[in-house]
Amino acid sequence: MGVSAAAFMMLKELDDILLIDIIEGRPQGEALDLGHAAAIFGLSVDIRGSNDYRDMEGSDLVIVTAGFPRKPGMTREQLLEKNASVIKDVAANIKKYAPNAVVILTTNPVDAMTWVMYKELGWPRERVIGFSGVLDAGRLAYYASKKLDMSPASIVPIVLGMHGQAMYPVPRLSTVGGMPLTELLSKEDIEEIVKETVESGARITELRGYSSSFGPGAGLTLMAEAVKRGYNKVFIASVVLKGEYGYTDVVAEVPIVLGSGGMKKVLELPLTPEEKQGLDKSVQAVKSLMDALPPEYR
Repeated sequence: MGVSAAAFMMLKELDDILLIDIIEGRPQGEALDLGHAAAIFGLSVDIRGSNDYRDMEGSDLVIVTAGFPRKPGMTREQLLEKNASVIKDVAANIKKYAPNAVVILTTNPVDAMTWVMYKELGWPRERVIGFSGVLDAGRLAYYASKKLDMSPASIVPIVLGMHGQAMYPVPRLSTVGGMPLTELLSKEDIEEIVKETVESGARITELRGYSSSFGPGAGLTLMAEAVKRGYNKVFIASVVLKGEYGYTDVVAEVPIVLGSGGMKKVLELPLTPEEKQGLDKSVQAVKSLMDALPPEYR
């Protein structure tokens, strides 16, 4: 996933890129390959690989893809304790060498890992953001576009709550030209789209033998672009909530405005009582994961 994101960011010439991995030679080899690609495309991007966190000193944006991957048949939740220890180590190095950075992480289960990163860094929530909703929303748009026979670019998708099996797609607030999907598709089609969205990550893992990379890489690139270029653009992302939607000190994917310095604000959508119940259930699943963390990570 990290290399996919680096490749897409390279194509946009967002900034110079540093790849860090604990495996000797791997980031250096990936960086060399990407550097050759940049030269072929005629891009002015310096790409380096390192096994030393000190090389990230002064970075203003850190994207964390570190952690154990999800294997076929494994849930994001099963990764909980193993990846919490990884995030704790990564956070200590970010805090030491890039104290002014915006951090975007993808490590699963991402909502709980965003909380671990937030607690370990001790930074304002605006600078600690979990990547999740861009991918979930993109998948919803993809499956809806197949039913509607139109470009997914025409669909504004909304997925809230947890990134995982308990995610909460909201078809009524997902629109095409201002019209809700619920007015354009049958109930059966809506149910199928929601099911495909929720299960798509596991489906990719089942088919290819490892989790998705190109979708997350594309979403991370758009978020990085918003931060680097100060776009103040709306994305769905996992952030620590401080009263929004009625939740405090829990992480959930919600619409945010993202720009220079990180999150500018959380957007609160008008939910029906039924939708609020669905979101409550999804957020409770995140709380259960957070409660399952060992005490040292809470």
